[in-house]
Amino acid sequence: MSENPTHDKLPIRMLHDRVLVRSDSPEGERRSGGGILIPATAAVGKRLAWAEVVAVGQNVRTVEPGDRVLYDPEDRAEVEVRGMTYVLMRERDLHAVAAERLEGSKDSTGLYL
Repeated sequence: MSENPTHDKLPIRMLHDRVLVRSDSPEGERRSGGGILIPATAAVGKRLAWAEVVAVGQNVRTVEPGDRVLYDPEDRAEVEVRGMTYVLMRERDLHAVAAERLEGSKDSTGLYL
């Protein structure tokens, strides 16, 4: 069985309702708004995370590449593509969308998260 070295250079297209995102914050330590360093081992309540949409499947209706989305990092499947780690999820697993194109739309709440 010969290994094909070009398999990682093939174009990728997401299928159905799948969304591929790149997480904004790395896992591990983080800083509070006041500058206090919070270690990765600190117990916190359920915390959602922001990510940037990289690719979407043909059945995705509410998000586009470049949008920022809010998701639960506990419900995720990670995949590595060309040395970068991404999160793969279904559109229904997203909690919110932040995009300039939504400004002034009738379903926008005007709230700042």
